[in-house]
Amino acid sequence: MAFPERFSNLPEYAFPRLRALLDHHQPGGAPVSMSIGEPRHEMPPFLADVLNAHLDGFAKYPVNEGIPPLLDAIRGWISRRYDVSLQHENLMVLNGTREGLFNAALALCPERKAGHVPVILTPNPFYQVYAVAALAVGAEVVYVPATEETGFLPDYSALPGDVLNRVAIAYLCSPGNPQGAVADAGYWRDLIALSEKHDFRIFADECYSEVYRETPPPGALRVAADMGADPERVLSFHSLSKRSNLPGLRSGFVAGGVESIRRIRQLRAYAGAPLPEPLQHVAAAVWADEAHVTRSRALYQQKYALADRIFATVPGYRGPEAGFFLWLKVEDGEAAALKLWREEGIRVLPGAYLARDSGQGNPGKGYIRVAMVTPIDELEEALKRLRNSLYR
Repeated sequence: MAFPERFSNLPEYAFPRLRALLDHHQPGGAPVSMSIGEPRHEMPPFLADVLNAHLDGFAKYPVNEGIPPLLDAIRGWISRRYDVSLQHENLMVLNGTREGLFNAALALCPERKAGHVPVILTPNPFYQVYAVAALAVGAEVVYVPATEETGFLPDYSALPGDVLNRVAIAYLCSPGNPQGAVADAGYWRDLIALSEKHDFRIFADECYSEVYRETPPPGALRVAADMGADPERVLSFHSLSKRSNLPGLRSGFVAGGVESIRRIRQLRAYAGAPLPEPLQHVAAAVWADEAHVTRSRALYQQKYALADRIFATVPGYRGPEAGFFLWLKVEDGEAAALKLWREEGIRVLPGAYLARDSGQGNPGKGYIRVAMVTPIDELEEALKRLRNSLYR
């Protein structure tokens, strides 16, 4: 029996790797999970009422591109948040952004670019679906370091011209996972200008956009509109998982040019898994409400202050600009994760599991990712124990 080769070199996914590293050891204290970015703040209080009002929708096949009330709610949110006016044809509802980040590459990556195998760029470290999408379309993945030296954002402009000419898609996560770096308007302008010079698309993964310290991160769509860029140049991906503490709802969207969205919709009509209609009604209500987002963000801002205080004396500590991960320097991420589990029962993710060795070493090896998703009293105790275990 033959099997495909294209995914044969994929490493084990991050969380099975973590289980293999830790689970045959006893925790050194009451377990505290800080490895998964699963928000645990309060969900919007009106979910049950909206869901109950639309239960009959489970008896129908869902609308592929999104029901009009949901598309209207997303349009309204984009207008309020970014002052960008879009139509339904610019939007595609997703079953979570991971689905969209994968399927958009299938729908939009050309088979050849400049007469060669296309290149897909990804930051390194990165959200692992970027690499799998590139492999699925037969593209060459180029991992671009996003390290302290580059402000934890990839410097795509430093790549050789012959590589840039073959680029079909560049992924960029802002606010970044895992480092929490934010691409400012200047960074977006430079990247969009680079994409226009070398004719590639930007997939802007902005699912952490509503978790920040003080200043809302700028949006790729706003910057592109200000530049008068080709509307097909940038696709922006958003989710309710982080914004609204609803990772289990599996609701997100992609916004972009009409032709790009048409092609994504067409592919999804054949092979997608649309969000059930009752859940689309729930999502519409959630996108229309900001009060729960403001409350949740205030809790994260307290957590930033807490982490800054606890790690103030740790050499090299850098608090995140946005998002809810700490990206902490250690000598070796795997060794640090194992030590924390065996001594304290604290579960964190080795940074190397989120990156690749691209010939210059693995840029995540000397880090751990710590998810600040637990209640703040539990978080304070866990962070103090973590500091005392690793940095005393």
